[in-house]
Amino acid sequence: MRRIDDDERRARLGRRHHLAVEARGDDVVDVARSLVGFHATDPASVYVSAWARTAGVEPGDMSGALYDDRRLVRMLGMRRTMFVVPTTSLPVVQAACTDGVAERERRRIVKLLGDVGIADSEAWLKETKAATLAALDARGEAFAAELSVDVPALRTKFSYGEGKSYATETTMTSQMMNNLGAEGAIVRGRPRGDSWAGSQYRWSHASRWFPALPATLSKAGAQAELVRQWLAGFGPGTVADLKWWTGLGLGEVRTALAAIGAVDVELEHGGAAVVLPDDVEPVATPEPWVALLPALDPTPMGWTERDWYLGEHRPVLFDRNGNIGPTVWSDGRIVGGWGQRRTKRKGDPADGEIVVRLLDDVGAEKAALVAAEAERLHTWIGDVRFTPRFRTPLERELTAG
Repeated sequence: MRRIDDDERRARLGRRHHLAVEARGDDVVDVARSLVGFHATDPASVYVSAWARTAGVEPGDMSGALYDDRRLVRMLGMRRTMFVVPTTSLPVVQAACTDGVAERERRRIVKLLGDVGIADSEAWLKETKAATLAALDARGEAFAAELSVDVPALRTKFSYGEGKSYATETTMTSQMMNNLGAEGAIVRGRPRGDSWAGSQYRWSHASRWFPALPATLSKAGAQAELVRQWLAGFGPGTVADLKWWTGLGLGEVRTALAAIGAVDVELEHGGAAVVLPDDVEPVATPEPWVALLPALDPTPMGWTERDWYLGEHRPVLFDRNGNIGPTVWSDGRIVGGWGQRRTKRKGDPADGEIVVRLLDDVGAEKAALVAAEAERLHTWIGDVRFTPRFRTPLERELTAG
């Protein structure tokens, strides 16, 4: 049985995730395809993830691919998480994961409606969805708040998180829009103000946004293709990695692996893993490289078994719910973290500064490369300011003051 050690896994990561300088891409869609998609819970992370892996790509290139050419699309996907994926992958993610997410969310909304006293919650939901789609059709595109004016039922209130520190009262608007999005009926367009760090999106009918919608796939076929895409970018991986990343059941993962003819391999520390049948040959080690990756980047969030690239840095780089913050990488290992400092003093030169802390001794030459990469990011970001949605101990410490 082929044995793949940690050094080779890091070499694969550097090349296939476009992080080694020699492997950087020049098209954001091709890069997204290599990663299956960009993690998009934090809107700014999509852009910084692309920046880290490309040469000569500007923020406008990402916006153009999302909103003009529409070669990328933002959608709910694996693990009920927001991703930006190539439009050609939309039917794969939809059938493999998102249809199931949509149905679970629909049942949850029905229960919420019953809890607030709506007798026939199934009928209420069906009628309100139809009214929302009609209102959106009349407007062409709209923010959720505009649709809630047109459809009063969207303003139905319910409580969330009762008895918890985050308890709040909200309306059905966001629940409805997210469920319609998960069903594939509507799609997120440009954010308010066209800022690439914005998170209030205009909505459009999917049929209007994509005049020629990609063909639908069977659930089993889509799951097999999704697992194939993940292994192409992230393999070797364990069954546990695949189950966690896709959010599929164990039986579904095993069925998909059998369908694509995955090959068993052995990892350095004796663990069993799989690769694609045409991916058993050794991979050449790239030239030394460093990278700054944003919070919830697809690379550090690509596996659930992370010791081979994370080391002992979990306590300061993750929040309590398992969300990773901004990281510094060297040759396939996480060696530090970073943050964007924001100050309230007008004209303060420290505002927007990229602050780095190395957690491992990487030597003077690598430290200089990290500093240069931080400056490159600072220049590329320009006047845009953003804070990770899920803040980690190190990121908070670096950006305080």
